Amino acid sequence: MRDYERETTLRVEYIRSCLAAAHAAGIVFGNSGGKDCALVGILCKRACDNTVSVMMPCSSKQNYGQDLDDARALCEKFGIENRTVDLTAVKEAHLAALAAAGNVTADAEKNLAPRLRMASLYTLAQSENRLVAGTGNRSERHLGYFTKHGDGAFDFNPIADLTVREVYEFLAYFDAPKSIREKAPSAGLFEGQTDEQEMGITYAEVDAYLLGEATPPPETKEKIDRMHSVSAHKRAAPNLYEE
Repeated sequence: MRDYERETTLRVEYIRSCLAAAHAAGIVFGNSGGKDCALVGILCKRACDNTVSVMMPCSSKQNYGQDLDDARALCEKFGIENRTVDLTAVKEAHLAALAAAGNVTADAEKNLAPRLRMASLYTLAQSENRLVAGTGNRSERHLGYFTKHGDGAFDFNPIADLTVREVYEFLAYFDAPKSIREKAPSAGLFEGQTDEQEMGITYAEVDAYLLGEATPPPETKEKIDRMHSVSAHKRAAPNLYEE
């Protein structure tokens, strides 16, 4: 069995070292009401009392219902300061402004909300001398299932080494709200969206593959490997010309 007490201590020490190195006074993280941001919020609050959760609903009805309820439940249980920034009107205005410059594709529009959220987090962080905590897990990162310069941007990430299964196990250790632990993983990009449905593979298959427990069927392995390969640019540092 994993030593969660030791892991918590090490991750808290890591977070505190990031704050000290940046001479930052606090932390801000995006709270979607999902599993990953829940674990990040718990760890950050243990490391720094001056931790702020920001709920940022944007267009999707799901963002205004269960997601907000779960985000609030997390903050209430663990004593985390919680704020709300409604980005729906901002997204609509941004799309209207972009229409004058060119056609915005459906995929590009889906990724606009995560980028608006990250811009909001960094604006608050800079204004209040905070660091932005990343909330992506190992499974998502391997697949490239995140938005470049959206949820893929952060100052530090205390759960980047954890698969989806391990995130759920860690949340159970902390006795995080059951509603968060039991709902299907979703980025809330559009109505009814779930990660596994959109990808066409399950996190159980991905996690077992990454942890060396089982080799998925050939077609699933090919899909995982392909997603990892085509998303390499998301995980790499920006390409810079050097003479």
